[in-house]
Amino acid sequence: MADFQTSTHRSKWIFSPQKLIEKYKAANKRAKQTLDTCGATLMEVDVDGSLTYPQPHPNANDNGEKHSRIKPLSIEEEQSIKVFYENKLQEVCNNFHFPHKIQATALIFFKRFYLQWSVMEHQPKNIMLTCIYAACKIEENHVSAEELGKGISQDHQMILNNEMIVYQSLDFDLIVYAPYRSVEGFTDSMEELCISGEDELQKFKALQNTARLEVDKMMLTDSPLLFPPGQLALAALRTSNALHTVVDFDSFLSRIFSHQNSTHTMTELLESLDAIDSWVRKYKSPSEKELKHINRKLKSCWGHSSHDEGKKREKKSKHKSRKSSNEALNT
Repeated sequence: MADFQTSTHRSKWIFSPQKLIEKYKAANKRAKQTLDTCGATLMEVDVDGSLTYPQPHPNANDNGEKHSRIKPLSIEEEQSIKVFYENKLQEVCNNFHFPHKIQATALIFFKRFYLQWSVMEHQPKNIMLTCIYAACKIEENHVSAEELGKGISQDHQMILNNEMIVYQSLDFDLIVYAPYRSVEGFTDSMEELCISGEDELQKFKALQNTARLEVDKMMLTDSPLLFPPGQLALAALRTSNALHTVVDFDSFLSRIFSHQNSTHTMTELLESLDAIDSWVRKYKSPSEKELKHINRKLKSCWGHSSHDEGKKREKKSKHKSRKSSNEALNT
């Protein structure tokens, strides 16, 4: 934990709840202002990684006429989109059999990126894949952009194009401290409190596995932006121990606390663990209906007009019509 105490992760990327809300509001407000001025919000990322910003809409008059027909996403709707892609990120990492460390690093990269930007400005699917690609590089688990893009039917060039804007948005702070390592360290300390034996080893294995699953849940919330990895690990182990009853967790926590030069009290630590539990309990994935509605709004903000969508539907309809005609001829 000493390394974490002197890290940029601790000094720059752990926020108070109020500061986190301010960042979400600032990104959302900027995207709304761009939508009002330009009628679209999506930024194009060029091959060299440079950004092309939306230009003021030619139909806007000199009085600053707003494009009222296109409704921006609310902060809550942006959160729903991010939740969807964070789940998708975990799914992609599992499909590629990446270790937990890569998944955690990619998730934190994704969360940090959207502290600086709105989903109305950069497509989350592209950023999600770029964050995975960047995490693989940082954690020395090589995978090519082409292989990663093929795994989710995405142009790998988009991953490469977005790589630099992701690094810049992270202020090039690429070393991430994930709770999984802390879980292992704390579990080793727990074992010292117990008599070793085959039964105990099986219990500790079950405890550790359940704790990892709890961390997986935490990583989908704002918790990694609000609490240090050690506290996330302790909250996960407390929940896991309540299920497996391996140690007296209060005694274990007192022992851990006494060995740390913490500026916080035990009461404050317990409050933090309770707050983390609360984040996990109130976590909710948006419904398919909600996502469809938000996605339609998002595409409008990006400048993907209903006319474009209509043409796609018309093309599908013609394809179905031709297929039906051919089937009819063959009957």
